[in-house]
Amino acid sequence: ESEISLLETELGVARDFIRSALDEEETSRIESGEGQTLIVLDYPVAEKAEKAAKGMKKGKRKGKKQSFDDDAITYYTTPMSIILTYSNVITVSLKENPIVEDFANNVVKNIKTQFKTRFIFCILLRIAGKYLQYLKQIDKISNYVEKQLHKSMKNKELIQLLGLEKSLVYFSTSLKSTETVLEKVLRGRIIKLYDEDQDLLEDVLIEVKQAIE
Repeated sequence: ESEISLLETELGVARDFIRSALDEEETSRIESGEGQTLIVLDYPVAEKAEKAAKGMKKGKRKGKKQSFDDDAITYYTTPMSIILTYSNVITVSLKENPIVEDFANNVVKNIKTQFKTRFIFCILLRIAGKYLQYLKQIDKISNYVEKQLHKSMKNKELIQLLGLEKSLVYFSTSLKSTETVLEKVLRGRIIKLYDEDQDLLEDVLIEVKQAIE
C-alpha cells in the first residue's frame, strides 16, 4: 500500500493502472487515460519445483504450477504492468521480476531510458527473448523425459510431461494475447512511434510470432 500511495502522490499515476498488475488473473491489454498509457503483459517465469510449490501455498497464481520433484523446473506466466507517463516509465509486478532486474543490473547493455518508448520496446524484446529461451529448455526437457519413459514406465515422468504440456498451454495463451497488444501498439494510435521505435517493435513481434510457432 505504501508503494501504491507513493506512485499516486509523487508521480501522479492512476491507482487503477497500478493495481492492474497486482491481479494474478489480469489479462494482457493496452489502454490510455489522463495522459498515461498502461500496457499489461504476461512474462514467463522458470522456478525450481520446491520454490514453486511454496508460491502455490500463498494463493492462486496464474499458471497453476505443478511440482514434480525437487530437481524439476516449472514454467508459468505472470502479469506485469508498464505505465508510461509524461516523465516516467514505471513497471509494476507482484513479485521480484527477473526481466526488470536484468535492466537494473545492467545485464542488458546500451539502454537509454530517456527514450521512453524505445526503452519500453526493449523490455518487450527481453520478454519475448525469455519465452524463446524457456521454450528451448522445455523442448530439451521433454526429449529427455520421453527417452526416460522408453526405459521405464514411471508415473514421475508422465506427470512431468503433463506439467510441461500445461506450461506450453500457458505460454501459448499469453503469447497470443501479447501479439494482439503489440499489433495495437504498432498501429501508432496509442503510443507515438518514431522510425527506430517501429523497427524495434517489429523485431519484438517477429520474436513473439516465432515463439507462438
